[in-house]
Amino acid sequence: MSRSGVAVADESLTAFNDLKLGQKYKFILFGLNEAKTEIVVKETSTDASYDAFLEKLPENDCLYAVYDFEYQISETEGKRSKIVFITWSPDTAPIRSKMVYAASKDALRRALNGIYADVQGTDFSEVSYEDILSKVTQTAH
Repeated sequence: MSRSGVAVADESLTAFNDLKLGQKYKFILFGLNEAKTEIVVKETSTDASYDAFLEKLPENDCLYAVYDFEYQISETEGKRSKIVFITWSPDTAPIRSKMVYAASKDALRRALNGIYADVQGTDFSEVSYEDILSKVTQTAH
């Protein structure tokens, strides 16, 4: 449980393990339930398009996302994959929503093992393909 009293739903962990181990999903969107007591799965997707993922990020609300980011460094090296955790908190989201999501992030983040990079996004430029690529290809993080 987080500082905010928000728990991580079992379904959230199951979906994450399906993405990480079973490669069942390309990305998962997590959010708070109506009562703001649990972090639940809002949506899962197998769409490999990064643009399709970006289109799912709400303009005026917060959420968490886990994305199985695939990239290729050079022609000689094959594709690589890193799991990225994104806290989406746009500037236009309500203050209360931003506060609850910020306070609840650690509970979810600690529950998900195998995350390579953490990204905080307040606008689309911070979660662009190029930005994420530069984060996952840095040798030290």
